[in-house]
Amino acid sequence: PPLQYGIVLDAGSSHTAMFVYKWPADKENDTGVVSEHSMCDVEGPGISSYSSNPPAAGTSLVHCLNQALRDVPKEKHAGTPLYLGATAGMRLLNIANLQASDAVLSAVAAMLKSYPFDFRGAKILSGEEEGVFGWVTANYLLENFIKRGWLGEWIQPQKKTLGAMDFGGASTQITFETRDTIEDPRNEVMLKLYGQVYKVYTHSFLCYGRDQVLKRLLSKLLQAESYRATVPHPCWPTGYHKSLSLSSVYDSPCTEKERPSLALNTTITVVGTGNGSLCALHVSKLFDFTTCSFSRCSFDGVFQPEVSGNFIAFSAFFYTVDFIQTVMGRPVHLPSDLKDAAETICATSWSELLQKAPKLEKRLLDYCAVSTFIYLLTTKGYNFNNHSFPNIAFQKKAGETSIGWALGYMLNLTNMIPAEKPSSHKSMLYNYWVILILLFVVTTLTSLVTAVCLLRRSKSSAI
Repeated sequence: PPLQYGIVLDAGSSHTAMFVYKWPADKENDTGVVSEHSMCDVEGPGISSYSSNPPAAGTSLVHCLNQALRDVPKEKHAGTPLYLGATAGMRLLNIANLQASDAVLSAVAAMLKSYPFDFRGAKILSGEEEGVFGWVTANYLLENFIKRGWLGEWIQPQKKTLGAMDFGGASTQITFETRDTIEDPRNEVMLKLYGQVYKVYTHSFLCYGRDQVLKRLLSKLLQAESYRATVPHPCWPTGYHKSLSLSSVYDSPCTEKERPSLALNTTITVVGTGNGSLCALHVSKLFDFTTCSFSRCSFDGVFQPEVSGNFIAFSAFFYTVDFIQTVMGRPVHLPSDLKDAAETICATSWSELLQKAPKLEKRLLDYCAVSTFIYLLTTKGYNFNNHSFPNIAFQKKAGETSIGWALGYMLNLTNMIPAEKPSSHKSMLYNYWVILILLFVVTTLTSLVTAVCLLRRSKSSAI
Protein backbone atom coordinates (compact mmCIF):
# COMPACT_ATOMS: atom_id res chain seq x y z
CA PRO A 1 0.00 0.00 0.00
CA PRO A 2 1.19 3.57 -0.66
CA LEU A 3 2.73 5.30 2.36
CA GLN A 4 2.12 8.76 3.77
CA TYR A 5 4.70 10.70 5.80
CA GLY A 6 4.74 13.41 8.46
CA ILE A 7 7.59 15.32 10.14
CA VAL A 8 7.69 16.80 13.65
CA LEU A 9 10.58 18.77 15.14
CA ASP A 10 10.61 18.48 18.92
CA ALA A 11 12.40 21.67 20.01
CA GLY A 12 13.24 20.85 23.62
CA SER A 13 15.12 23.01 26.10
CA SER A 14 18.44 21.17 25.78
CA HIS A 15 18.24 19.93 22.18
CA THR A 16 16.01 19.49 19.12
CA ALA A 17 15.06 16.12 17.64
CA MET A 18 13.37 15.54 14.28
CA PHE A 19 10.99 12.59 13.83
CA VAL A 20 9.81 11.35 10.44
CA TYR A 21 6.66 9.21 10.73
CA LYS A 22 5.05 6.92 8.15
CA TRP A 23 1.73 5.10 7.82
CA PRO A 24 -0.27 3.20 5.14
CA ALA A 25 -2.38 5.81 3.36
CA ASP A 26 -5.47 3.55 3.32
CA LYS A 27 -5.38 2.91 7.07
CA GLU A 28 -4.57 6.29 8.55
CA ASN A 29 -7.39 6.22 11.13
CA ASP A 30 -6.34 2.83 12.53
CA THR A 31 -4.65 3.00 15.90
CA GLY A 32 -1.01 2.00 16.16
CA VAL A 33 -0.37 2.11 12.39
CA VAL A 34 1.84 5.21 12.47
CA SER A 35 5.45 4.30 13.15
CA GLU A 36 8.78 6.09 13.27
CA HIS A 37 10.44 6.01 9.86
CA SER A 38 13.61 7.80 10.97
CA MET A 39 14.89 10.38 13.44
CA CYS A 40 17.68 12.93 13.59
CA ASP A 41 19.25 14.71 16.55
CA VAL A 42 20.03 18.34 15.78
CA GLU A 43 23.59 19.17 16.78
CA GLY A 44 24.06 21.84 19.40
CA PRO A 45 21.76 23.16 22.14
CA GLY A 46 17.99 23.85 22.07
CA ILE A 47 16.62 26.73 19.98
CA SER A 48 15.98 28.86 23.10
CA SER A 49 19.74 29.20 23.59
CA TYR A 50 19.96 31.24 20.33
CA SER A 51 18.13 34.21 21.88
CA SER A 52 21.02 36.58 21.09
CA ASN A 53 21.45 35.21 17.55
CA PRO A 54 18.01 34.03 16.26
CA PRO A 55 19.06 33.24 12.64
CA ALA A 56 21.48 30.60 14.02
CA ALA A 57 18.45 28.75 15.48
CA GLY A 58 17.13 28.28 11.92
CA THR A 59 20.54 27.32 10.52
CA SER A 60 21.00 24.67 13.24
CA LEU A 61 18.14 22.64 11.70
CA VAL A 62 19.62 22.38 8.18
CA HIS A 63 21.46 19.06 8.65
CA CYS A 64 18.33 17.24 9.87
CA LEU A 65 16.01 18.88 7.32
CA ASN A 66 18.38 17.74 4.55
CA GLN A 67 18.13 14.22 5.99
CA ALA A 68 14.32 14.50 5.79
CA LEU A 69 14.65 15.34 2.07
CA ARG A 70 16.40 11.99 1.62
CA ASP A 71 14.20 9.97 4.01
CA VAL A 72 10.87 11.01 2.46
CA PRO A 73 10.47 10.00 -1.22
CA LYS A 74 10.71 13.08 -3.47
CA GLU A 75 7.21 12.63 -4.93
CA LYS A 76 5.80 12.76 -1.36
CA HIS A 77 7.55 16.00 -0.26
CA ALA A 78 4.73 18.43 -1.11
CA GLY A 79 2.10 16.34 0.70
CA THR A 80 4.16 15.73 3.85
CA PRO A 81 3.05 17.91 6.80
CA LEU A 82 5.91 19.53 8.73
CA TYR A 83 5.46 20.86 12.27
CA LEU A 84 7.74 22.34 14.91
CA GLY A 85 6.70 22.36 18.55
CA ALA A 86 8.83 24.07 21.19
CA THR A 87 8.55 23.19 24.87
CA ALA A 88 9.73 24.46 28.26
CA GLY A 89 13.01 26.08 27.13
CA MET A 90 11.04 28.39 24.85
CA ARG A 91 8.31 28.83 27.50
CA LEU A 92 11.03 30.18 29.81
CA LEU A 93 12.52 32.42 27.09
CA ASN A 94 9.00 33.69 26.38
CA ILE A 95 8.71 34.73 30.05
CA ALA A 96 12.21 36.26 30.18
CA ASN A 97 12.28 37.99 26.78
CA LEU A 98 9.17 37.95 24.59
CA GLN A 99 10.87 39.71 21.64
CA ALA A 100 13.77 37.25 21.60
CA SER A 101 11.38 34.30 21.75
CA ASP A 102 9.34 35.68 18.81
CA ALA A 103 12.54 36.31 16.83
CA VAL A 104 13.76 32.72 17.38
CA LEU A 105 10.39 31.26 16.30
CA SER A 106 10.33 33.50 13.19
CA ALA A 107 13.87 32.45 12.20
CA VAL A 108 13.00 28.78 12.64
CA ALA A 109 9.72 29.17 10.67
CA ALA A 110 11.55 30.94 7.81
CA MET A 111 14.02 28.04 7.54
CA LEU A 112 11.23 25.41 7.58
CA LYS A 113 9.25 27.31 4.91
CA SER A 114 12.26 27.19 2.58
CA TYR A 115 11.92 23.37 2.30
CA PRO A 116 9.48 21.68 -0.13
CA PHE A 117 7.34 20.11 2.63
CA ASP A 118 3.85 21.23 3.70
CA PHE A 119 4.94 23.50 6.59
CA ARG A 120 2.07 23.91 9.06
CA GLY A 121 3.56 26.15 11.73
CA ALA A 122 6.07 26.52 14.55
CA LYS A 123 4.59 27.14 17.98
CA ILE A 124 5.32 26.94 21.70
CA LEU A 125 3.29 24.19 23.36
CA SER A 126 1.75 24.74 26.77
CA GLY A 127 2.88 22.38 29.52
CA GLU A 128 -0.58 20.77 29.52
CA GLU A 129 -0.43 20.13 25.75
CA GLU A 130 3.00 18.56 26.18
CA GLY A 131 1.66 16.27 28.93
CA VAL A 132 -1.52 15.24 27.10
CA PHE A 133 0.18 14.61 23.72
CA GLY A 134 2.78 12.39 25.46
CA TRP A 135 -0.10 10.42 27.02
CA VAL A 136 -1.83 10.11 23.61
CA THR A 137 1.42 8.88 21.97
CA ALA A 138 2.02 6.13 24.54
CA ASN A 139 -1.57 4.84 24.50
CA TYR A 140 -1.87 5.07 20.69
CA LEU A 141 1.31 3.03 20.16
CA LEU A 142 0.21 0.40 22.69
CA GLU A 143 -3.25 0.17 21.02
CA ASN A 144 -5.08 1.07 24.23
CA PHE A 145 -7.73 3.20 22.47
CA ILE A 146 -9.07 0.88 19.77
CA LYS A 147 -7.80 -1.95 17.60
CA ARG A 148 -8.75 -4.07 14.61
CA GLY A 149 -10.10 -7.54 15.35
CA TRP A 150 -8.97 -10.46 13.24
CA LEU A 151 -12.17 -10.15 11.19
CA GLY A 152 -11.35 -6.53 10.38
CA GLU A 153 -13.92 -5.20 12.87
CA TRP A 154 -13.19 -2.45 15.43
CA ILE A 155 -12.67 -3.56 19.01
CA GLN A 156 -12.58 -1.31 22.09
CA PRO A 157 -9.85 -3.07 24.12
CA GLN A 158 -10.74 -3.85 27.72
CA LYS A 159 -7.28 -2.60 28.73
CA LYS A 160 -7.03 0.55 30.81
CA THR A 161 -5.00 3.47 29.51
CA LEU A 162 -1.47 4.03 30.74
CA GLY A 163 -0.33 7.10 32.69
CA ALA A 164 2.57 9.08 31.18
CA MET A 165 5.47 10.79 32.96
CA ASP A 166 7.87 12.99 31.00
CA PHE A 167 11.07 14.56 32.37
CA GLY A 168 12.71 17.08 30.04
CA GLY A 169 15.40 19.69 30.49
CA ALA A 170 13.18 22.50 31.85
CA SER A 171 9.88 20.88 32.90
CA THR A 172 8.34 17.60 34.02
CA GLN A 173 4.80 16.34 33.26
CA ILE A 174 2.46 13.77 34.80
CA THR A 175 -0.73 12.73 32.96
CA PHE A 176 -3.16 9.92 33.73
CA GLU A 177 -6.80 8.92 33.40
CA THR A 178 -8.75 9.14 36.66
CA ARG A 179 -12.26 8.55 37.98
CA ASP A 180 -11.66 10.89 40.92
CA THR A 181 -12.98 14.46 40.96
CA ILE A 182 -10.33 16.80 39.54
CA GLU A 183 -10.60 19.68 42.01
CA ASP A 184 -8.62 22.19 39.94
CA PRO A 185 -10.19 22.72 36.46
CA ARG A 186 -6.77 23.72 35.09
CA ASN A 187 -5.66 20.10 35.52
CA GLU A 188 -8.64 18.48 33.79
CA VAL A 189 -8.73 17.55 30.11
CA MET A 190 -11.67 15.73 28.52
CA LEU A 191 -10.72 13.86 25.35
CA LYS A 192 -13.01 12.08 22.91
CA LEU A 193 -11.07 9.53 20.88
CA TYR A 194 -12.64 6.87 18.64
CA GLY A 195 -16.03 7.53 20.29
CA GLN A 196 -14.75 7.03 23.84
CA VAL A 197 -14.54 9.85 26.42
CA TYR A 198 -11.45 10.03 28.65
CA LYS A 199 -11.19 12.22 31.74
CA VAL A 200 -7.48 12.96 32.10
CA TYR A 201 -5.53 14.68 34.88
CA THR A 202 -2.41 16.52 33.72
CA HIS A 203 0.09 18.94 35.21
CA SER A 204 3.37 20.37 33.96
CA PHE A 205 5.91 21.65 36.49
CA LEU A 206 8.01 24.39 34.91
CA CYS A 207 11.54 24.68 36.38
CA TYR A 208 11.42 21.00 37.40
CA GLY A 209 13.19 19.66 34.31
CA ARG A 210 16.64 18.12 34.73
CA ASP A 211 18.80 21.12 33.76
CA GLN A 212 16.74 23.65 35.71
CA VAL A 213 16.67 21.41 38.82
CA LEU A 214 20.49 21.29 38.74
CA LYS A 215 20.68 25.10 38.43
CA ARG A 216 18.20 25.61 41.28
CA LEU A 217 20.12 23.14 43.44
CA LEU A 218 23.38 25.03 42.82
CA SER A 219 21.67 28.29 43.70
CA LYS A 220 20.42 26.84 47.03
CA LEU A 221 23.91 25.53 47.89
CA LEU A 222 25.63 28.84 47.03
CA GLN A 223 23.03 30.67 49.10
CA ALA A 224 23.50 28.32 52.09
CA GLU A 225 27.26 28.97 51.99
CA SER A 226 26.83 32.76 51.57
CA TYR A 227 28.61 32.72 48.17
CA ARG A 228 32.02 31.99 49.66
CA ALA A 229 34.98 31.49 47.32
CA THR A 230 34.76 27.68 47.77
CA VAL A 231 31.44 25.87 48.21
CA PRO A 232 30.97 22.14 48.98
CA HIS A 233 28.44 20.22 46.80
CA PRO A 234 27.12 17.03 48.48
CA CYS A 235 25.58 15.75 45.20
CA TRP A 236 28.84 15.96 43.25
CA PRO A 237 31.31 13.06 43.54
CA THR A 238 34.45 13.35 45.64
CA GLY A 239 37.49 14.17 43.52
CA TYR A 240 35.58 16.59 41.29
CA HIS A 241 35.68 20.38 41.46
CA LYS A 242 34.82 23.15 39.05
CA SER A 243 34.87 26.95 38.91
CA LEU A 244 31.53 28.54 38.00
CA SER A 245 30.54 32.10 37.26
CA LEU A 246 27.36 33.26 39.00
CA SER A 247 25.92 34.22 35.59
CA SER A 248 25.76 30.51 34.59
CA VAL A 249 23.50 29.82 37.60
CA TYR A 250 21.33 32.95 37.51
CA ASP A 251 20.66 33.17 33.75
CA SER A 252 17.21 31.57 34.07
CA PRO A 253 13.74 32.67 35.24
CA CYS A 254 13.86 29.56 37.49
CA THR A 255 16.68 31.05 39.63
CA GLU A 256 16.40 34.80 39.12
CA LYS A 257 14.39 35.35 42.34
CA GLU A 258 17.42 34.09 44.28
CA ARG A 259 19.95 36.18 42.36
CA PRO A 260 22.47 37.69 44.81
CA SER A 261 23.57 41.32 44.79
CA LEU A 262 27.11 40.18 43.87
CA ALA A 263 28.47 40.87 40.38
CA LEU A 264 27.40 38.04 38.04
CA ASN A 265 30.95 37.61 36.73
CA THR A 266 32.02 36.50 40.24
CA THR A 267 33.63 33.04 40.10
CA ILE A 268 33.10 30.40 42.78
CA THR A 269 34.85 27.04 43.08
CA VAL A 270 32.41 24.18 43.76
CA VAL A 271 33.89 21.01 45.30
CA GLY A 272 32.20 17.59 45.30
CA THR A 273 31.77 15.94 48.72
CA GLY A 274 29.63 12.93 47.68
CA ASN A 275 27.22 12.80 50.61
CA GLY A 276 23.92 11.09 49.67
CA SER A 277 21.84 12.00 52.74
CA LEU A 278 22.97 15.65 52.66
CA CYS A 279 22.28 15.73 48.89
CA ALA A 280 18.71 14.45 49.52
CA LEU A 281 18.19 17.13 52.18
CA HIS A 282 19.13 19.92 49.76
CA VAL A 283 17.16 18.44 46.82
CA SER A 284 14.03 18.14 49.01
CA LYS A 285 14.19 21.93 49.55
CA LEU A 286 13.35 22.41 45.84
CA PHE A 287 9.79 21.19 46.60
CA ASP A 288 7.18 22.84 48.78
CA PHE A 289 5.17 20.16 50.58
CA THR A 290 3.60 22.52 53.12
CA THR A 291 0.90 24.49 51.25
CA CYS A 292 -2.25 22.85 49.81
CA SER A 293 -5.70 24.40 49.38
CA PHE A 294 -7.21 21.15 47.98
CA SER A 295 -8.10 17.82 49.62
CA ARG A 296 -4.71 16.54 48.46
CA CYS A 297 -1.67 17.89 46.56
CA SER A 298 1.53 16.69 44.95
CA PHE A 299 3.73 19.71 45.80
CA ASP A 300 3.88 23.51 45.38
CA GLY A 301 0.14 23.61 46.18
CA VAL A 302 -0.80 21.68 43.01
CA PHE A 303 -3.85 19.39 43.21
CA GLN A 304 -3.30 15.75 42.23
CA PRO A 305 -5.65 12.76 42.59
CA GLU A 306 -4.25 9.43 43.75
CA VAL A 307 -2.11 7.76 41.06
CA SER A 308 -3.79 4.65 39.64
CA GLY A 309 -3.03 2.02 37.02
CA ASN A 310 0.15 1.46 35.05
CA PHE A 311 2.53 4.25 34.03
CA ILE A 312 5.23 4.73 31.45
CA ALA A 313 8.10 7.07 32.36
CA PHE A 314 10.28 8.32 29.49
CA SER A 315 12.90 10.96 28.54
CA ALA A 316 15.30 11.63 31.46
CA PHE A 317 13.33 9.23 33.69
CA PHE A 318 14.37 6.41 31.34
CA TYR A 319 17.99 7.58 30.91
CA THR A 320 18.56 7.87 34.66
CA VAL A 321 17.04 4.49 35.56
CA ASP A 322 18.86 2.90 32.60
CA PHE A 323 22.16 4.26 34.02
CA ILE A 324 21.32 2.79 37.45
CA GLN A 325 20.52 -0.61 35.94
CA THR A 326 23.23 -0.94 33.27
CA VAL A 327 26.20 1.05 34.64
CA MET A 328 25.63 0.64 38.38
CA GLY A 329 24.19 -2.88 37.93
CA ARG A 330 21.28 -2.29 40.31
CA PRO A 331 17.59 -3.25 39.90
CA VAL A 332 14.83 -0.64 40.28
CA HIS A 333 11.59 -2.34 41.37
CA LEU A 334 10.70 -0.49 44.57
CA PRO A 335 11.20 3.08 45.86
CA SER A 336 13.84 1.75 48.27
CA ASP A 337 15.83 0.40 45.26
CA LEU A 338 15.90 3.90 43.75
CA LYS A 339 16.88 5.48 47.09
CA ASP A 340 19.70 2.96 47.68
CA ALA A 341 20.96 3.32 44.09
CA ALA A 342 21.03 7.13 44.43
CA GLU A 343 23.03 6.86 47.67
CA THR A 344 25.47 4.43 46.03
CA ILE A 345 26.02 6.80 43.07
CA CYS A 346 26.53 9.72 45.50
CA ALA A 347 29.16 7.71 47.41
CA THR A 348 31.08 6.76 44.23
CA SER A 349 34.17 8.88 43.52
CA TRP A 350 34.68 10.79 40.27
CA SER A 351 37.51 8.49 39.15
CA GLU A 352 35.38 5.36 39.79
CA LEU A 353 32.44 6.84 37.85
CA LEU A 354 34.73 7.70 34.93
CA GLN A 355 36.07 4.17 34.95
CA LYS A 356 32.54 2.71 34.86
CA ALA A 357 31.20 4.90 32.03
CA PRO A 358 33.84 7.01 30.24
CA LYS A 359 31.46 7.75 27.33
CA LEU A 360 29.00 9.46 29.69
CA GLU A 361 31.57 11.90 31.11
CA LYS A 362 29.41 14.99 30.45
CA ARG A 363 26.48 13.57 32.42
CA LEU A 364 28.27 11.59 35.15
CA LEU A 365 28.53 14.54 37.50
CA ASP A 366 24.76 14.83 37.84
CA TYR A 367 23.45 11.25 38.26
CA CYS A 368 23.58 11.49 42.07
CA ALA A 369 21.42 14.65 42.16
CA VAL A 370 19.06 13.52 39.37
CA SER A 371 18.50 10.02 40.85
CA THR A 372 17.78 11.62 44.24
CA PHE A 373 15.40 14.09 42.59
CA ILE A 374 13.51 11.30 40.74
CA TYR A 375 13.17 9.36 44.01
CA LEU A 376 11.74 12.40 45.84
CA LEU A 377 9.53 13.45 42.88
CA THR A 378 7.91 10.02 42.46
CA THR A 379 7.50 9.12 46.15
CA LYS A 380 7.03 12.36 48.10
CA GLY A 381 5.80 14.41 45.12
CA TYR A 382 3.50 12.10 43.15
CA ASN A 383 2.88 9.72 46.10
CA PHE A 384 3.91 6.44 44.47
CA ASN A 385 4.41 3.80 47.16
CA ASN A 386 5.55 0.15 47.43
CA HIS A 387 2.26 -0.94 45.87
CA SER A 388 2.06 1.55 42.96
CA PHE A 389 5.76 2.20 42.15
CA PRO A 390 6.27 -1.26 40.52
CA ASN A 391 3.55 -0.23 38.00
CA ILE A 392 5.95 2.31 36.43
CA ALA A 393 7.76 1.07 33.30
CA PHE A 394 10.85 3.16 32.53
CA GLN A 395 10.90 3.03 28.73
CA LYS A 396 12.25 5.02 25.81
CA LYS A 397 10.24 3.42 22.99
CA ALA A 398 7.12 1.39 22.26
CA GLY A 399 8.17 -1.02 19.54
CA GLU A 400 10.46 0.97 17.27
CA THR A 401 8.85 4.35 17.96
CA SER A 402 10.10 6.89 20.52
CA ILE A 403 7.64 7.88 23.23
CA GLY A 404 7.16 11.63 23.67
CA TRP A 405 4.66 14.33 22.75
CA ALA A 406 5.68 14.62 19.05
CA LEU A 407 3.60 11.75 17.62
CA GLY A 408 0.49 12.67 19.65
CA TYR A 409 0.87 16.26 18.45
CA MET A 410 0.94 15.20 14.79
CA LEU A 411 -1.97 12.75 15.22
CA ASN A 412 -4.04 15.57 16.72
CA LEU A 413 -3.19 18.23 14.11
CA THR A 414 -3.76 15.89 11.16
CA ASN A 415 -7.04 14.59 12.69
CA MET A 416 -5.78 11.02 12.46
CA ILE A 417 -7.54 10.10 15.69
CA PRO A 418 -11.22 10.72 14.99
CA ALA A 419 -13.50 11.78 17.86
CA GLU A 420 -16.19 9.35 16.72
CA LYS A 421 -15.82 5.59 16.56
CA PRO A 422 -14.98 4.51 12.98
CA SER A 423 -18.08 3.17 11.18
CA SER A 424 -18.52 -0.51 11.93
CA HIS A 425 -19.53 -1.43 8.37
CA LYS A 426 -17.90 -4.65 7.26
CA SER A 427 -14.63 -3.88 5.61
CA MET A 428 -13.22 -5.60 2.52
CA LEU A 429 -10.98 -7.50 4.89
CA TYR A 430 -14.08 -8.75 6.73
CA ASN A 431 -15.67 -9.97 3.47
CA TYR A 432 -12.50 -11.84 2.53
CA TRP A 433 -12.48 -13.57 5.92
CA VAL A 434 -16.16 -14.58 5.60
CA ILE A 435 -15.50 -16.09 2.15
CA LEU A 436 -12.39 -17.92 3.44
CA ILE A 437 -14.27 -19.30 6.46
CA LEU A 438 -17.19 -20.46 4.28
CA LEU A 439 -14.77 -22.15 1.87
CA PHE A 440 -13.04 -23.83 4.82
CA VAL A 441 -16.38 -25.07 6.23
CA VAL A 442 -17.57 -26.34 2.80
CA THR A 443 -14.23 -28.07 2.13
CA THR A 444 -14.23 -29.69 5.58
CA LEU A 445 -17.83 -30.92 5.22
CA THR A 446 -17.14 -32.27 1.71
CA SER A 447 -14.07 -34.13 3.03
CA LEU A 448 -16.07 -35.60 5.93
CA VAL A 449 -18.95 -36.75 3.63
CA THR A 450 -16.44 -38.28 1.19
CA ALA A 451 -14.64 -40.07 4.04
CA VAL A 452 -17.93 -41.47 5.43
CA CYS A 453 -19.01 -42.69 1.95
CA LEU A 454 -15.65 -44.37 1.37
CA LEU A 455 -15.82 -46.02 4.80
CA ARG A 456 -19.31 -47.40 4.09
CA ARG A 457 -18.23 -48.72 0.69
CA SER A 458 -15.20 -50.47 2.13
CA LYS A 459 -17.38 -52.05 4.84
CA SER A 460 -20.03 -53.27 2.35
CA SER A 461 -17.42 -54.70 -0.02
CA ALA A 462 -15.80 -56.50 2.92
CA ILE A 463 -19.13 -58.24 3.67
